[in-house]
Amino acid sequence: MPCVSSLRSTLSRTLLGAVAGLLAGFTALAVAELLAGLVRPAAGPVTVVGGAVIDRTPAPLKDFAVRTFGENDKAVLQLGILVILALVAAVLGVVSLRFRAVGASGVLLFGVIGAVAALSRPDSKGAADVLPSLVGAVAGALVLYAMAGRTVRVPASAGELGVVHADDGDGGGWHRRGFFVAAGATAVAAATAGLLGRHLVRRQGRGAVASREALVLPAPASPAPPVPGGVRLKVEGITPFITPNKDFYRVDTALVVPKVDADTWRLRIHGKGVARPRTFTLDDLLARPMIERDITLTCVSNEVGGPYAGNARWLGVRLGELLGECGVKPPSGGGPADQLVARSVDGMTLGSPVEDVMDGRDAMLAVGMNGEALPFDHGFPVRMLVPGLYGYVSACKWIEDIELTTFDAYDPYWVRRTWARRAPIKTQSRIDTPRPFARPAAGTVTVAGVAWAQHRGITRVQVRIDEGPWQDADLAAEDSVDTWRQWSYRWQAAPGGHTIAVRATDGTGLLQTERRARTIPDGASGWHSVFVTVT
Repeated sequence: MPCVSSLRSTLSRTLLGAVAGLLAGFTALAVAELLAGLVRPAAGPVTVVGGAVIDRTPAPLKDFAVRTFGENDKAVLQLGILVILALVAAVLGVVSLRFRAVGASGVLLFGVIGAVAALSRPDSKGAADVLPSLVGAVAGALVLYAMAGRTVRVPASAGELGVVHADDGDGGGWHRRGFFVAAGATAVAAATAGLLGRHLVRRQGRGAVASREALVLPAPASPAPPVPGGVRLKVEGITPFITPNKDFYRVDTALVVPKVDADTWRLRIHGKGVARPRTFTLDDLLARPMIERDITLTCVSNEVGGPYAGNARWLGVRLGELLGECGVKPPSGGGPADQLVARSVDGMTLGSPVEDVMDGRDAMLAVGMNGEALPFDHGFPVRMLVPGLYGYVSACKWIEDIELTTFDAYDPYWVRRTWARRAPIKTQSRIDTPRPFARPAAGTVTVAGVAWAQHRGITRVQVRIDEGPWQDADLAAEDSVDTWRQWSYRWQAAPGGHTIAVRATDGTGLLQTERRARTIPDGASGWHSVFVTVT
């Protein structure tokens, strides 16, 4: 049946065109990975394109991604980019069956897009960063042009060998087996390049890993005050008072976690009103008197009742004293700068009020977290933190530059994306247990959780069952005004469905507001509540 045979031939050619396109895309990414391993891991095309997407994504959509995918948002983005690239590569492969140059040009176009994205990144190193995308695209285009030069004609009978003949009518050809042999060889070569690239990336990070392993943290000149007895409530399901490093939340824009060698790291302090600009090494900081403090950090993307808050014991140097030695004065002392702009090695910028940094609170450049050097995910070798401010205006990880300026003169990364310039942490409380839609047994049910209002402290927590009166919860002992506080309430639960709500009062006497607000532009607000069914 000629029509059936023709249809099979068309489908076979289309399938092989898609295979050729996927091979070309795989080759392009693998070669680019190899070049990134030689040049700079952050210059890989998926990384630079993903970073450019993050930079250009509207704040509400970013907020949705964090709410929906949590700390997996970056993995979802990278997977999405790879899926799109695979689909486009397959289409280009099919197109190349009739228009070889067009298909190859499409692959080259994606290389140009990657190069432009690389140059647009705030941490771009210039021409070197475009090499992975461009060279990878050239390799992919050559593979597609070669593979698409032959197509398969499906045999008329099952016993006839399919012959791959040239589109350009040269009369020569491969057997179908030859096509797959070439495809397999290309795949093996590309996979080898990709694996070698991953090896080189890991090798580049070995110096940083070794420098972290060799780092010996000094004893603090000002140790953290002893934790009072009663800080930790013995309630199953409540958030631990100290968050282990492995469980501490991570919210940032880095698709590739920077691995900075502590031996080559430098911090520059300069800008408006800096009488004595200085550059510090890590050894310079470690030689200074260290403070050790328990401080709770909170992400501005944390929804009411959300998980993006954590408490750790931090070790570092007082940032206010460091600035003072450089001649910086706060606005209240006549200083001309009211904003401190912190820059990360990946180009991220965060802006903090100079007044808050220098008002005596334990703002620090931290080198240690819970008794060990900072993990890479949390900013090794040095990060900044300021108690009482949301992370996006205070908690710069992988910091390498501090510039004194004004709020009028410069908008940092998140401010340019509609977030507020100043962002003190709002008073919040959360129910940890019982969980939403839990089915506790009738009788005494312990309701418990944490509340925080960093740098103001928590003085009261109240619980309400359904629409009943507010009842005072029992508060755990307070460690400091900069840490969260555990609380519990013993509820005599009757069978049926019930809504449990919580609210807190901070150290200034301000009651947590009931008004619901989303995270944009300066943090979520409202009372946390859960629904349970008592059996």
